[in-house]
Amino acid sequence: MASLARQKIKASIKSRGNLSISQLFNFPAHLHHNPMNTLVAFYQNLGLALSLMVIATFLLAGMIKGVIGLGLPTIAMGLLGLAMAPSQAAALLIIPATLTNVWQLAFGGHLHRLIKRLWPMLLAIFIGTGAGTLWIGMAGGHWVVRGLGAALLLYALSGLLLPTLHVAPRTERWLGPLCGVLTGVITSATGVFVIPAVPYLQALGLNKDELVQALGLSFTVSTLALASGLLWRGALGGGELSASLLALIPAVAGMLLGQWLRQRISAPLFKRVFFIGLGVLGGHLLING
Repeated sequence: MASLARQKIKASIKSRGNLSISQLFNFPAHLHHNPMNTLVAFYQNLGLALSLMVIATFLLAGMIKGVIGLGLPTIAMGLLGLAMAPSQAAALLIIPATLTNVWQLAFGGHLHRLIKRLWPMLLAIFIGTGAGTLWIGMAGGHWVVRGLGAALLLYALSGLLLPTLHVAPRTERWLGPLCGVLTGVITSATGVFVIPAVPYLQALGLNKDELVQALGLSFTVSTLALASGLLWRGALGGGELSASLLALIPAVAGMLLGQWLRQRISAPLFKRVFFIGLGVLGGHLLING
């Protein structure tokens, strides 16, 4: 049965022309009842080159997240966006992003205090993502890819050029929700949820452990909101979740490697290289769409 299903998939792809990522997610309905069949069919039809690209992307993204506490969805969306539609790339990162973010927010001992302080921004992120899904969505057009490139480039430039900002307690009351809404709208359109949430959190004067945990908390809410939006639009089914589950393996391996590297290299130097690479990638997406 599984062999016959795979033959039908290959015949369907052949009849529709060249192999595309979006086509690969259109599995026959009965395959969704067997996750192993879905996984086998996905990677057999994906091909060796693109399979290795997915693995290498999540390994690199996980390693960067392990070193500096962020970057997994940003790197994954940026690199996978070179080969597939943003909505498909976003579906692939749902499980790796969610579990690695939960892992990140679970350690540090500041969770209760951070939730009490950041809940207006977190609620605004969820609302902004939902509104953006209804209003914009990830249609996969050129403007969405260019929007992703612009978000990556802006984030890279802010990390390289801008001084550390500071948010006063009175300003935090209205700036937090505003940053949350803007982050949610950008998330719904591009799958990247670092702008402007990350610069805002960095400006709150949190210590290192608090910042890493706050980033994990913000990213978890953003990922769950994005998953809800993709599910509502019908872009997150059994095939996408199965493929995303396998992407968790290189993501976790990369995160463990990154945590090991964090103890042995200069974090400021790594951040500088990271932002330069991110800016180059963002510029490429912005220009070529």
